[in-house]
Amino acid sequence: MAFEGFLQPKCLKWRLCGLRWQVLVFLLYFIHIISGQIRYSIPEEMKKGSLIGNVAQDLGLDLKRLRVGRARIVTGESIQYTELKTDKGILVVSERIDREQLCGDVTPCSFSFEIILENPIELHRITVEILDVNDHAPAFPIKDVQFEISESATVGARFLLESAVDPDVTLNALQNYMLTPNHNFVLKQHTNPDGSKYAEMVLQKPLDREEHPHLSLKLVAVDGGNPQKSGTVNIEINVLDANDNAPVFNQSVYRATVMEKAPTGTYITTVNASDADSGSYGHISYYFSKLKGNIVDIFTIDMSTGSISVSGQIDYEKDKKYEVRVEAKDQGGLTDSSKVVIEVLDINDNAPVINVMSFSSPVSEDAPPGTTVAVINVKDADSERNGQITCSIDTNLPFKIKSSLSSYYTLMSDIGFDRETTPEYNITITATDSGSPPLSSARTLHLRISDVNDNAPLFDKGTYSAYVTENNFPGMSIFTVSARDSDWNQNARISYLLEDTQISGTPVSTYISINSETGVLHAVRSFDYEQIKQLTLVVKAQDGGSPPLSSNVSVNFFIQDQNDNAPQVLYPVQTSSSLVAEMVPRSADVGYLVTKVVAVDMDSGQNSWLSYKLQKATDRALFEVGLQNGEIRTIRQVNDKDAVKQRLTVVVEDNGQPSRSATVNVNVAVADSFPEVLSEFTDFTNDKEYNDNLTFYLVLALAVVSFMFITCLVVIISVKIYRWRQSRILYHSNLPVIPYYPPRYADTLGTGTLQHVYNYEVCRTTDSRKSDCQFARPCSQNVLIMDPSSTGTMQRMQSEQNILDEPDSPLEQKPPNADWRFTQGQRPGPSGAGGPPEMAMGTGPWPNPPTEAEQLQALMAAANVSEATATLGPGTMGLSTRYSPQFTLQHVPDYRQNVYIPGSTATLTSNPQQQQQQQQQQMAAQHQALQAQPSEAAPQPEPPKAAQTPASKKKSTKKEKK
Repeated sequence: MAFEGFLQPKCLKWRLCGLRWQVLVFLLYFIHIISGQIRYSIPEEMKKGSLIGNVAQDLGLDLKRLRVGRARIVTGESIQYTELKTDKGILVVSERIDREQLCGDVTPCSFSFEIILENPIELHRITVEILDVNDHAPAFPIKDVQFEISESATVGARFLLESAVDPDVTLNALQNYMLTPNHNFVLKQHTNPDGSKYAEMVLQKPLDREEHPHLSLKLVAVDGGNPQKSGTVNIEINVLDANDNAPVFNQSVYRATVMEKAPTGTYITTVNASDADSGSYGHISYYFSKLKGNIVDIFTIDMSTGSISVSGQIDYEKDKKYEVRVEAKDQGGLTDSSKVVIEVLDINDNAPVINVMSFSSPVSEDAPPGTTVAVINVKDADSERNGQITCSIDTNLPFKIKSSLSSYYTLMSDIGFDRETTPEYNITITATDSGSPPLSSARTLHLRISDVNDNAPLFDKGTYSAYVTENNFPGMSIFTVSARDSDWNQNARISYLLEDTQISGTPVSTYISINSETGVLHAVRSFDYEQIKQLTLVVKAQDGGSPPLSSNVSVNFFIQDQNDNAPQVLYPVQTSSSLVAEMVPRSADVGYLVTKVVAVDMDSGQNSWLSYKLQKATDRALFEVGLQNGEIRTIRQVNDKDAVKQRLTVVVEDNGQPSRSATVNVNVAVADSFPEVLSEFTDFTNDKEYNDNLTFYLVLALAVVSFMFITCLVVIISVKIYRWRQSRILYHSNLPVIPYYPPRYADTLGTGTLQHVYNYEVCRTTDSRKSDCQFARPCSQNVLIMDPSSTGTMQRMQSEQNILDEPDSPLEQKPPNADWRFTQGQRPGPSGAGGPPEMAMGTGPWPNPPTEAEQLQALMAAANVSEATATLGPGTMGLSTRYSPQFTLQHVPDYRQNVYIPGSTATLTSNPQQQQQQQQQQMAAQHQALQAQPSEAAPQPEPPKAAQTPASKKKSTKKEKK
């Protein structure tokens, strides 16, 4: 499929006229390679970096595609005049382009190259046509032309003039000749088949030597450029005597052929001309006329015979045809000209040239069949059959080669690769032409196959077995596993791992470890044959590929026994607390079975074969021990002379190397009755062996107990010292100790829930809010008894000194300050001995009997003195109270607002107003107390009786019932 179009990106103005930029695009699709062809036209002599065209736009390619595809220009062996800017997608001039140097007089002049892209491969052929500019003026090869013309020359005689040479073409080439005006000659112009022009002077008026023996003319050659350029040559004519016949060729055009690479002197053809004149005027000489370029060095002509032969190197690839003009001239100066066309015949003298356009190495071994490995370009400078090329590769290789475009071939994989079988290939591509004899060339490509992780590690065996002797050292190397991987590099790097299995519920890693690099297995612990006889584990070999491949192998370790266990005697049992003896009657005959020593050995095999020997005996002539079975038998008749007490020491020995043994003592009593045995064995010496381990444990236990006792003693002493120091700190402080004895109130209504009245000591500190309240023992001596009939008097049952003498009170406590001491009348509430009259009537600050809420208020006020002021220290107070079912929190007043300090009339309040009110009340109470002092002379009331408790009420009731 092909199409073409013309694009005109912009116009360029040159000397003669504006040139249009034409772009010819051909897109060819063949197999899997995309190809296109673009044609640009640019003038010659453009500066470096000048824009030729936008390749990306004309081919419809993205700039990213040019960069990713690594677009590049391939010119082969020719000069690279252009450069591809992949970042802009444009084609620019990289070298000065001289059309005349590049193409000579060939039109149109162009050069081609390919642009190749990869991934996927695309080929685009670019043809750049070079447009001529008028940069050369016509020039004559000689400055002066000499003619000798006979005066007898007839009118119409022609004289061939030297042609001017203009390397430019088309309009810029030679267009016209002009001759200086004269009376004898006119100029006549002719055009050769190749488009070149030449001129002749035609005699229009006979010459007169006597009048004008010498004529000087000028020939001007002009081109068609803008501005127009010209060249001149001087024509000098000498008039001779008459020579009225000019030479005449027998053919106007001669044609001949010559083989390429023909040796020097090879005959080509002969030209022939005749002259009717005689004498010197009839002698003709032959010359080449208007030879261009290097033709003068290729051909030569014999001046006398007109024979043309080879004098230089003929190359078909440079020039396929030569056209030369031959001039015949007589001695009279008359000439004639003819054209000789020499065609060059091609021979197969050029071998194909292989150029690698793209080559991918290495190729992954998992590449699918049909993967493009390389793209090559093959050229042959010969023509026709000599230039027809076929490419081939070795048929044993897994590749195939296909022709994608003219002179382009694609090398593809034919089957899948296996790097482990063939890691690399040497691919020799042979290009052969169709000449006779054919010529060929070869190019070898070294293709490497990259590895893919397609092979798992393989062990040498399916299962490994190893033998390990027990009691080995931990960390000892016990076995080595080895695996191999056919892959390469990282894919063949093997790591060894232990599968996570368990042996008797224990991970296998606690028994065996493995070196991940070498596969060496190490024992983690010392093995004991008696505990485990065989280990089976799974070793995993894993390569370093991605993803990794692995394989497993089972390894069986058989533990070999060592003689590491001494025999153990099961019978007779050796005890230190009691004595066991075997009885043998005195009537025992020879071979009497006394007892049998039973022993076992934890080892196996010959290490467990036991033999019994009699080491010591009271009477060796009386007993023997079976070597294999351990049976103790008599070897003679027992008689009365034999001692009752017989002691045998039996050695049990295994068959190991070295052997181990155990001893057992067997007590034998030779008697017929048990009482006889007892009487004999009462004084039997107990030569028991003390157990050293038991002694060690007893000593250790004694040391531990002693250490714990000393530690506890030190801790108790430290605690006592700490408490003593705390009490001393409180003793030396300035905080007063405030004893407080709340009264006991009687339950007059009989609704109490407690049968007895209890008095508890509560010890609280200034930080009592953060601790619990501890209740001590009941203190009946601190209970205050109050007569129910009493209305205002209470007596203290015990003095304050008794309170201070309590065991929990601080040592040598100082008495309260004198400022806190007041008379009984000055003390508020029922604590005073003799209150004012209003107290007896129940109108004082503490009514009689007080309510339970008031009791709780007094209790909590005393307990929270530390919260109201920082001047109060810890104190001790005895209190008794009764809780009634009718008591609820709703009856509790806000004790935080009024705090009473025992032994003082001062009241601590939480705000200034309350303090003022309390001060006023205290002053009024003091005034009333002073007024009531005269009445103290009245007879004192009876001492208060003990108040009845609910329990006492119930007892009295029972007595009345009785």
